[in-house]
Amino acid sequence: MLKRVLAKPIIYCLLFAGLLLCEQLWAQTPLSELVEIEHSNRKELIGYGIVTGLDRTGDRTISSRGSVFTVQAIANMLENFGITVDSERIRTRNVAAVMVTASVSPFHAPGSEINVTVSSLGDASSLQGGVLLQTPLFDPDNEEVYAKAQGALVVGGYTSEIAGARVSRNQTLTATIPGGGVVGRNQNSTASTHEQLGLVLRNPNFTNARRITEIINSTFEEELATMDHPGLVKVEWPDSFQDNSTRNIFTSIILELQISIDTPARVVVNERTGTIVAGGNIVIDQAMISHGNIHVRTQVRPFVSQPQPFGAGETVVVPVPEVAISEETAQTIVLEPNTTVQQLSASLNSLGMSPRDIISIFQALDRAGALQGKLIVM
Repeated sequence: MLKRVLAKPIIYCLLFAGLLLCEQLWAQTPLSELVEIEHSNRKELIGYGIVTGLDRTGDRTISSRGSVFTVQAIANMLENFGITVDSERIRTRNVAAVMVTASVSPFHAPGSEINVTVSSLGDASSLQGGVLLQTPLFDPDNEEVYAKAQGALVVGGYTSEIAGARVSRNQTLTATIPGGGVVGRNQNSTASTHEQLGLVLRNPNFTNARRITEIINSTFEEELATMDHPGLVKVEWPDSFQDNSTRNIFTSIILELQISIDTPARVVVNERTGTIVAGGNIVIDQAMISHGNIHVRTQVRPFVSQPQPFGAGETVVVPVPEVAISEETAQTIVLEPNTTVQQLSASLNSLGMSPRDIISIFQALDRAGALQGKLIVM
């Protein structure tokens, strides 16, 4: 019975996919990359832990500026192992207090591994080479422990120092442990026949929501899907998919369907780093661009003032400020209607403009209304 039920949808999927291969104007994207299942939100977990094995780069435990909570954590840990030690006598730089974070989805079963992020809480100089001791991770909303984390840290940089010198690269106070967390308990999400299957778009879009609705209805030859709003598509459960196992199969078939997505036209610029990212579907209307650089230079020249011969007075040095302004010849280009990003980039590169000059030009094009897209400044 189940084979007959699944055969018809799969045949329609293949037929519909064959028709879509003829359309070369759009890239095909599976729905699993575009949507999330409604009510399947991840839980953000947090925990307080201790990292050991550091090469004298951990938290300071002496002096008035030391990390008091680190000393107390070490004393409490040793107390659990039956070792009583006075916290005021602890002297170590090989331990650091850290905050541990992770996220778990409702589909993680007990025993599943999750990735863990570790960040320094005290005044440690580096977490390189450290090992996180077993740390319970709980939900801050109800303080229930959902997972435990432990393992060697993976740091994306390095720090090396000797007396009077220090060399570092990238961030060494944040690390990860791939698969370092193990789920102990979880509130599994089970689809109910009393509620429709909700597909939540990661990026709400009217066109994409409509296409998702159309392809689901075309695949199953039923009006199963409806668009509630640009961020949510509701799907009715077919009569043949009523138990939990077949509902999961139906959800899998839905997520394997592919559509041609409508990508918004955006230009993202980061003025701090001079980074520009522009989508290939950006179009620029006819415009004239004239760009020149003005250089302002200020300096102070010392002027020595001496008294007259045999006169009273002292020789003094008087600073004399000087200001010079120079302006380069303006460089001008004219953009034809419907100019693409590639054409604009080639024109600007031919003029030898820097990334910051190009950022200024994009901002001016946006103000002039010639940029057919959204400009996002980070």
